[in-house]
Amino acid sequence: MKLECSIEKIKNGISQVERITGKNLTLPVLNSILMIASGKSLKLRSTNLSLGIEIEMAAKIEKEGIIAVPGSVLNAIFSNISQNENVNLEEENGNLLIKTKKSQIKIKCTSHEDFPTIPIVTGNSFEMDSKKLIEGIKAVYYSSSVSDIKPEISSVFVYVNQDNLVFVSTDSFRLAEKKIKIKGLEEALHILIPFKNIAEILKVFGEVSGAISVCYNKNQISFSADNVYLTSRVIDGIFPDYRQIIPKDFSTDVVVLKQDLLNALKISNIFSDKFNQVNLKISAKEKVFELSSANNDIGENKTYLDAVISGENIELGFNYKYFLDCFQSVNTDSVSIKFAEGKPIVVSPVSDQSFTYLIMPMNK
Repeated sequence: MKLECSIEKIKNGISQVERITGKNLTLPVLNSILMIASGKSLKLRSTNLSLGIEIEMAAKIEKEGIIAVPGSVLNAIFSNISQNENVNLEEENGNLLIKTKKSQIKIKCTSHEDFPTIPIVTGNSFEMDSKKLIEGIKAVYYSSSVSDIKPEISSVFVYVNQDNLVFVSTDSFRLAEKKIKIKGLEEALHILIPFKNIAEILKVFGEVSGAISVCYNKNQISFSADNVYLTSRVIDGIFPDYRQIIPKDFSTDVVVLKQDLLNALKISNIFSDKFNQVNLKISAKEKVFELSSANNDIGENKTYLDAVISGENIELGFNYKYFLDCFQSVNTDSVSIKFAEGKPIVVSPVSDQSFTYLIMPMNK
């Protein structure tokens, strides 16, 4: 293998694919980045068996070839090469030679024979704006369970409902749902993307603009855009029928400014106990919205918020962290909070029906 390529392009490519290399002791080749020089391009591949990625970039290929290079070493080298010029790469006697104007580096390669193939996903497919896809995933993924004990909730569930692509996640204590308007999708779309793969999907496609192509079947889902191809395994399971736990009727409805509530929660957090509990008290007749918390070692706090209140009086406790998490998905100045006795708290942006967030109350 022998080629010349832009340092900036290969540097960005290596930083993305290196994150997906597998830290695998039984299959050391997964620690490597596969470099494929053919035609007029260089392809960089890596996989951890759950995720796989390939990035293609233009290169001047003098001699075609395939090599596997330790990913962490390659990334460390290019992270510290600052010249904005071209780099020459050449395979020689099982080593990769890296040459720039100011440096000459030799890295020992590993055998590429055992490197797994990255599947080309076939099945149903659709295209959508990449920013909409990322928006949908970002709005809910933090609510997923981080434990693999129940794989079906350690995931982001994606499905179609009428003209909406719906993203949902839950850890049994809270649930987030985001609807993205998109027409022409197959109603049969029901995909569970593993939570542990979501962060890399967001990093790889977070800055991508334009259309992203999505292809899926019962085992895999793939995303491709801007010469980047990423595939993830999907979970074989059934997501809970969460719609039956969303309350239909409410006894109390509150509208409050998001920033006021955010500030009050942060103060309450200082005095919360080891369970992160904050107590909420609403006096509908007096129009009082009170947040309080107490800690035997620090002290106690009560904060009163201006709010529009209708309905009945209510008192309950909740985990403040769950409330804080959802603010990243609320794009309006005001927040609607609805209560029903013995049922989850329902939080949503005022005048935005696309996002719904449920929090299970705690025992006082």
